Amino acid sequence: MAPAPGKSLGSRLRGYAAGALGILQTRLELLATEVQEEKLRLGSLLGFAAAAFFFLGFGIVLLALFLTVLLWDAHRLLALGVFAAIFLSIGIIAALAAARIGRQGSRLFAASISELAQDREMVRPDNESEIH
Repeated sequence: MAPAPGKSLGSRLRGYAAGALGILQTRLELLATEVQEEKLRLGSLLGFAAAAFFFLGFGIVLLALFLTVLLWDAHRLLALGVFAAIFLSIGIIAALAAARIGRQGSRLFAASISELAQDREMVRPDNESEIH
């Protein structure tokens, strides 16, 4: 059989290039989507965390002041010492937790990296025998 007209080497290479560019475009769109999702997630996280820190912190300080005033005549130094120890302990625990989370790293592009690894496996020369 004669090769079909228009299926020259150049047209096949253009077809391969168009396919590769299509895959690249899809992967870049996936990266952009992941960045957008991560940005929205971090914005929500920071907003709720800021509100929680503000209101919980304000509430805890007011509770500490309330209990200190309540115990002012009998045990004011004990109340102040206990609250100082509690606040410092919570601060140290929070700092250690933040350091642990910071060491874990981000999984921002995990899906894109996985997809690119699959794409690389598909185009490896040693996989040509499996494809044909």
